[in-house]
Amino acid sequence: MTSRERILRVLNHKIPDRVPIHDVVWDSTIKRWQKEGLPEDLSPAEFFDFEIATFNADLTPRFPVKILEKNEEFIISTTPFGGQRKNYRDYSTTPEIIDWPIKSKEDWKEIKKRLAPDMTRINWAAGLQANKTSYEAGKFLCFDCATGYDALQYYMKSEQILIAMAEDPDWIKEMLTTLSELAVVTADLMLNNGFKFDALFNYNDMGYRNGLLFSPETYKKTHYDADLLLYEYFHSKGMKTILHSCGDVTEIIPTLIEVGLDCIQPLEVKSGINMLALKEKFGDRLSFMGGIDVRVMSDSDPKKIEEEIKRKFEIVKSNGGYIYHSDHSIPKNVSFQQYCRVIELVKQYGVYPEYEKILAEEKLQPEEDTSGTSKKDVKKKRQKRERKSKKPSTKVPEKVAQPKAPAKNGALVADKNGDKPEKPEQKKFKLPFGKKK
Repeated sequence: MTSRERILRVLNHKIPDRVPIHDVVWDSTIKRWQKEGLPEDLSPAEFFDFEIATFNADLTPRFPVKILEKNEEFIISTTPFGGQRKNYRDYSTTPEIIDWPIKSKEDWKEIKKRLAPDMTRINWAAGLQANKTSYEAGKFLCFDCATGYDALQYYMKSEQILIAMAEDPDWIKEMLTTLSELAVVTADLMLNNGFKFDALFNYNDMGYRNGLLFSPETYKKTHYDADLLLYEYFHSKGMKTILHSCGDVTEIIPTLIEVGLDCIQPLEVKSGINMLALKEKFGDRLSFMGGIDVRVMSDSDPKKIEEEIKRKFEIVKSNGGYIYHSDHSIPKNVSFQQYCRVIELVKQYGVYPEYEKILAEEKLQPEEDTSGTSKKDVKKKRQKRERKSKKPSTKVPEKVAQPKAPAKNGALVADKNGDKPEKPEQKKFKLPFGKKK
């Protein structure tokens, strides 16, 4: 079974042969691991055979990046978003934001002019070749992008964003819609010109240790339409949607399911989020990725990480719907030997002994279309969005080149050696940024 087949079964709430495996490892952790046994010519993804490959494009305003200050400990540089950041030399922690490009609506107007889609935002050489290689290897392929509150933090202070959400939600909604439009049109350009994807991998941190950074009601006023646009597009291609959102986002999960989310990640344990409770409540409508505590991985007692994986897997992997991932990413206090043990345990406790029997039974059943969101659901969501506003939710900039008509087989859903391919949605999706030629 390929990674693509395995993960698609999970996201369709079917039992695979085993729990899929993916993770993110800090650069500083990789440097440590190379001293402890990781071959220098192999990345952790290659060594541990991680199953998701992500591809993106330059969705920034594309300001020039310059190093302003550099010493033995820190690097201060400008960003392609127009701000300034301070990083440790080994990039081992979240950077300190020194300056932001948007301090007023006038600043946004200038930024917005730089956010029109075009072909030069995409890496057609190395990116397209890497996409082809990953496809041939059977990896699960994702278009990834940051949107929402998380993306705005590249442009504005967090407190400025939160105040504007309360006092001027329409302005925030305009900015978020612009970012989603850019992501949609860029993804469409990539699909129409050779890239292949199975899902959207979206980044938007909306929580912290004590809950949400803003209420579900505020989300509906500011984020809902922009996320609906994004998720509708990928569902219209028969693809899935995965959201990375740190912190305890429990309260907003029903709204995320409503807007079209298929899988939530990373289920950060130290924030207080309870993956097992979420599985019980939403497991028939949502898949889960993550939830394994990295703090236990680094513990000197190996029994603790085994208990963590065994106890959680018994519940969260039932009936499919779970992908292994740490509850955030792997920090440098986890040794190479400790992480090798983690993967051994994931493979040990992640097996589905009943898979062969289930597969045989499925072959006797009529083929079922479980891809993406149904046409009826997509239509309902779009009608609901249109009723909310008298004007269309997207504005049409002038003189923006349009991509060609969507490729018929842009979405990848299964390989010939496993399940029958899930049929992509044939729902026509009207792209933003003007009429298609």
